[in-house]
Amino acid sequence: MNDSNIATFTCMDDGTAEDWRRFYAVKQVGREQLPGRLLSMLGQLEDKPDGSPINGYAHSLQTATLAYRDDADDETVFMALFHDIGQLLSEENHAAVSAAVLKPYLCEKNHWVVKHHAVFQMYHYGAAAGLDHNARELYRGEPHFQACADFCEKYDQRAFDRNFNNKPLEFFAPLVERMVNIHPAD
Repeated sequence: MNDSNIATFTCMDDGTAEDWRRFYAVKQVGREQLPGRLLSMLGQLEDKPDGSPINGYAHSLQTATLAYRDDADDETVFMALFHDIGQLLSEENHAAVSAAVLKPYLCEKNHWVVKHHAVFQMYHYGAAAGLDHNARELYRGEPHFQACADFCEKYDQRAFDRNFNNKPLEFFAPLVERMVNIHPAD
């Protein structure tokens, strides 16, 4: 990037109108690059070990493919694609990290689903793993309880099949672009 496009302040208090014009112009370029950065982040799950039958990248593609083939709306497919993106930063708290990353692009219901999906997912494996498979019952009565249970049942817990024909990442790129552009504010 050309230095003439970069603000010159060393302290925000000293920023001039021209500095802030430059700053926000560069931020707009960053916004335009956001769909590609999100897809690149997702690709990093391919190399992250997690012990599952398939890696996190394939799981994400499979979850999104299941949602897509179920005729889910764009936001649900987007959520399915990125629901585990937080695993890049946190093992134990990945759902909350994923929810924080996705919050600008999701309605309140889908944000809640992403934030709580790890607890709800335990319903499908907790007993076999020696965990409380009914931990989701803490949220019984919440308005989005059933939406989260359905997401885990229909998409997330079923997306570990090595022989499944996933849609490729490129297939989802236009959807990611649409979703990011629907919600342009940071």
